[in-house]
Amino acid sequence: MLLPLSWLKEYVDVNIAPEELEKKLFDSGFEVEELIEVGKDISNVVVGYVEECEPIPETHLHVCKVDTGAHGKWQICCGADNVCAGGKFPVALIGAQVYATAKDHKTIEGVMTIKKGKLRGYESQGMLCSGTELGLTEDHYPGAGYNGLLVLPEDAPIGADVKPILGMDDYIFDVSITANRPDCQSIFGMAREVAAILGQEVKMPATDFTATEVVKEGFNVTVDAPDLCPRYSAHYIYDVKMGESPAWMKRRLALVGIGSISNIVDITNYILMELGQPMHAFDCNFLEGNAINVRRANNGEKITTLDEKEFTLTDNNLVICDGVKPVALAGIMGGLNSEIRDTTTEVMFESAKFARDNIRKSSRALGQVSDSSARYSKGVDEYATDMALRRACHLIEELGCGKVSSTHVDVNTGNSLEPTEMKVSISKVNAVLGIKVPDEDIIRILTNLCFAPEVNGDELTLHVPAYREDMADYPDVAEEVIRMYGYDHIVSTFMPTAAVTAGGLNLRQKTELRIKKALLTTGAYECIHYSFFSPNDLNMIRLPEDAPERHAIRLMNPINEDLSLMRTTLVPSMLNAIARNQKRGNYEGRLFELGNKFIAKDLPLTEYPDERETLCAGVFGEKEDFFTMKGIAEKVAETLSLKFTYEKTEKPFLHPYQAAVIKCEGIEIGYLGKVRYEIQDDLDMKNPAYVMEIDLRTVSQWYGRVPAYEPLPVFADEKRDLALVMDKEITCGQVEEVIASSCQFVKSIKLFDVYEGAQIGEGKKSMAFTVVFAPKGEAFGADTVDGYVKKILKNLKKQYEIEIRS
Repeated sequence: MLLPLSWLKEYVDVNIAPEELEKKLFDSGFEVEELIEVGKDISNVVVGYVEECEPIPETHLHVCKVDTGAHGKWQICCGADNVCAGGKFPVALIGAQVYATAKDHKTIEGVMTIKKGKLRGYESQGMLCSGTELGLTEDHYPGAGYNGLLVLPEDAPIGADVKPILGMDDYIFDVSITANRPDCQSIFGMAREVAAILGQEVKMPATDFTATEVVKEGFNVTVDAPDLCPRYSAHYIYDVKMGESPAWMKRRLALVGIGSISNIVDITNYILMELGQPMHAFDCNFLEGNAINVRRANNGEKITTLDEKEFTLTDNNLVICDGVKPVALAGIMGGLNSEIRDTTTEVMFESAKFARDNIRKSSRALGQVSDSSARYSKGVDEYATDMALRRACHLIEELGCGKVSSTHVDVNTGNSLEPTEMKVSISKVNAVLGIKVPDEDIIRILTNLCFAPEVNGDELTLHVPAYREDMADYPDVAEEVIRMYGYDHIVSTFMPTAAVTAGGLNLRQKTELRIKKALLTTGAYECIHYSFFSPNDLNMIRLPEDAPERHAIRLMNPINEDLSLMRTTLVPSMLNAIARNQKRGNYEGRLFELGNKFIAKDLPLTEYPDERETLCAGVFGEKEDFFTMKGIAEKVAETLSLKFTYEKTEKPFLHPYQAAVIKCEGIEIGYLGKVRYEIQDDLDMKNPAYVMEIDLRTVSQWYGRVPAYEPLPVFADEKRDLALVMDKEITCGQVEEVIASSCQFVKSIKLFDVYEGAQIGEGKKSMAFTVVFAPKGEAFGADTVDGYVKKILKNLKKQYEIEIRS
């Protein structure tokens, strides 16, 4: 929220520097995101008096003799059409900084430094300035919008700095208002806080007015949805004279980024910023039926708003209607059919409180956001609703743009605008803070905050203003006290049940970190996905209707349908990540994720789901294959000092001949395989993809296992390469198991080639292994290893009809 210092001073005496006030606001819980110095880019610009002004022949230029008081007299060339002798204008002296403008003299293109120069042979020692060159608009200062020089007041002291004269010596605080303090989303709301911080009196905005005896006969207001509109107030203004707003009002609106439109509209915008209460003005000439009705919209009902957008409404939307039709989208924007025009002569002011959740949902559903909807979405109190309407009537009289009638209608649900009593325990307040704040300081602070406190022993009685809807119990009182007393008074202490520990990671955290580091060494990148996925993701991986993965927990209020289920498998997230990479030109890569999947015991939930730690890896690219993924699995096994075995399996989303279940000590812990071609096509993948999923919860039973020590071998190892021909159905794991069980001296078995082709026959494949034999007590003899190989081949032949490839 933008808070101009000059506007703030209208309600509270600020006797400290802006920088100090910024710090005090921050210390009391209001983050100042930026302190903006108005006119900070402008320097060395003073009031100049043009003593002489002569035209330069055959040009539109004039050569002027300009008096700048103590700064001297200068010759300046100027091309503005309103330069004249006897006029006072801003003068940028040599070395001054002003804004550079485009050829249209309205668009600012940057900051420039004024230098001595020559125009048509005439020396120019400075520059006479327009409003644009000083960063001003017509709303900031009268005459600043003219495409010529900015004319200064006749009584402006010659040689004086122009900033105070033009209101450019101001500061604007950009304050971040937290969700629990909607009462501070206004200039006056922040003035109340600043007054409390500085110990000053807050000055109330004038709300007095004199109502005439004129009434609008037969006018009535009805509220059919009091749950969405607990208070609706209206006041009739007649004899309206449309015109411009005064300069002071236009300037204040300009400082907070709002352009002036007309006096009536400006009054509603002014009150929005001053009091935080959105208001609307209806042209009574376009209100049919002499009535206002607040109701839910009918399904399919249409309205065109002031920005000429048409919306089709539902009964979730709240509308303001006259006796016939909707004339405003409640809390969001008025209707085009009742807007204020130059011909307006009668106005009905509206000030209301609408349910914040309804306005927020309607604004989001319709895609229509306004300053009003932003305020209502955060919350508006009924105290401001009542005060704003009285303030609007006062401004009508002050600006002389209409007459205030006696017709005032207030429909409400009975909520009081008077302070409510709250009793709390001082000892409980201090217990929340962990320190004892002196009673006199508590009284002082709460008095400054307008709570009118009374103390009776340990009992503290507060009279909470109607605008402080955030005050509920003693923790809120504690917050108010400490933010004014100072957070630096809080002494750091342990919680009663706290204990000092050595800290560090537990076994699970250490092991998962080791797994991550190991996977990084394989060239894989870690990724993190949402814990949710879409029902379509389960369809995408071809899961049958009775698959356990479809027993997923549905969110009650999901962001959208694509994130509506808690994950029961990490594979869809990984496949979508691979597809996104390939669509963006990354055609090869390795990814992994350590995340949780959520397994419900019953649906609907009767207890918390089982959150199972899971590792999912994915590789893709022309050079990747099934054994790349198997190698990654082996890396995990090596890291954990485990041995994985693999058996053929089937998964609906994996290739029927390139899918394997992963086991450890006979227990199934996961699977890996190649993604089916159909799924790759559905996801527009250009290169093949492979995935692996391991249940780390199951693997965790082996966490902490350390590798067994083996002394360095005394005798040299012997290697043999075996190229074996077998049925295509036989797996690598089956072959390795036979080789290992056939000889106790087998140290390692490594697959290094797989071949399928006409040379080895239909239904057959060739797998080539490097087998390493390690002697234990003595070196191998010349024929010893050959004997082991014969035994291995014999067992392979016996169990699987495997032959040596010739």
